[in-house]
Order: sequence, then C-alpha cells, then structure tokens
Amino acid sequence: MKILSYILSPIFISIFFLILLIFHPLQWLGLKIGGYKGHNIASNYMNLFLTKSLWIIGVGVQFKNKYKLPENTSIIFVSNHQSLFEIPPISWNFKKQHPKFVSKKELGKGIPSVSFNLRNGGAALIDRSNAKQALVTLAKFAKKINTNKRSAVIFPEGTRSRNGVPKVFSANGLKMLTKYNPEGYVVPITVNNSWKIFKYGKYPLGLFTPITIETHEPIQINSLPFGELMTSVEQVITSNIKQ
Repeated sequence: MKILSYILSPIFISIFFLILLIFHPLQWLGLKIGGYKGHNIASNYMNLFLTKSLWIIGVGVQFKNKYKLPENTSIIFVSNHQSLFEIPPISWNFKKQHPKFVSKKELGKGIPSVSFNLRNGGAALIDRSNAKQALVTLAKFAKKINTNKRSAVIFPEGTRSRNGVPKVFSANGLKMLTKYNPEGYVVPITVNNSWKIFKYGKYPLGLFTPITIETHEPIQINSLPFGELMTSVEQVITSNIKQ
C-alpha cells in the first residue's frame, strides 16, 4: 500500500496545487467583476474541485447531517481539526451558509488561492501571539457575521490533531463569537479520519481513508449560559470521534 502511495501522492499533490493556481486568477476576476458574489462563486467551485481531487488518493468525503440547519440567522460551526483537507469539503457543503473561517494570520500570505480567499472572502486572520489583536479581530468578525447572517467556522483546538485524539478546546474564540451573535446558533461538527492522510508523516500520503464529517443538533446560543454551551459542544464533538 505504501508503494502505491509513493506513486499516487505526487499526482495528487500536483493536481491539488494546479487547482489552486487556476482558481487564484478566477477568484481575482470574480471579485473585480462581481464583487462578493463573483468571488464567492469562484471560491465555491474551487472547494468542490479540491474536494473531488481527493479521489486520486482514494479518499472520499461523506457528510452526515440529519438536522435542518437554521435559516436567516448567523451560525457558528464548531469542529475538531485533524488536517487541512477537511476545510474544502466543509466550505463546499455549507456553501449556502457562506462559511468564513477563523484562521491564523500566517495563512493570509504566500499560498495561491488560499491566501487570496482568506484576505478577500471575509475570514478572521488572527495573530495567536497577540491576544489583543486576536480579540479585536474576532469581535469585528463576529459583528460582521451577525450583520450579514452568515456563518463562522472555528477550530477550538487551535492546531491540528495529528493522531485523531482531540486536544483540549479553548473557549476564548467561541466566547467572542457567541457574545455578538446571541440569537444565532452553534452547530457542532465532528471530523473523522482526516488525520490518516498524514499517517506516514508529511509524505507519502495515506490512501483509502474516507473522511466523515458529521453535523450535530444546532444549539441556540442564548438558550444556555456560555459555560454550559461550551461543555455541551465539546462533549458532543469529542464523543463522536472514532479512533
């Protein structure tokens, strides 16, 4: 299997980055001609192509969602974090909710398509070494999500789990987002198997490890004190992680 991975990994990586290179000018063109709507269309299709490219290494993505997502209100998607490869399918499958990510500021530079999308698509780029900047940025971001009735995606673990075992959730980011969206909803998400793409390390990539992304019951933010909300969200996410 590992021998096959050495064959398929460079093909996948080449196509993955080719997609990023192609959609970088398409996003720019969409933004210049159609503003937010034009850029959003280009970004959505980029995420679709990135998601489908995973089939090259035998990785399918299965979404499980048995709950109707709230409409005409802000939504905060809260998820565990195992690899960057779960981001395109989350973006594509929740495109109707216009998901905007809370990301570290380093991702806002140097990566074709990704950095452009984060800088121009409404993401929150935070400096994890500067608590004041992070809180100010999150407050502005939360207010904008509320005004536009869009959604935010936050990974409270902060960094990726490299073995699937969840790290302790930090409450700070979610607390700021909920503060300015009291009438909105939190939707917990559990990601499984995304980390297995890197089970050999950075290279070669793991093959035939289907990713599952499961949404749980939406929780209205103002229905619980924040401490109870945070505990409930963390428990439902982590209890559904499969090792």
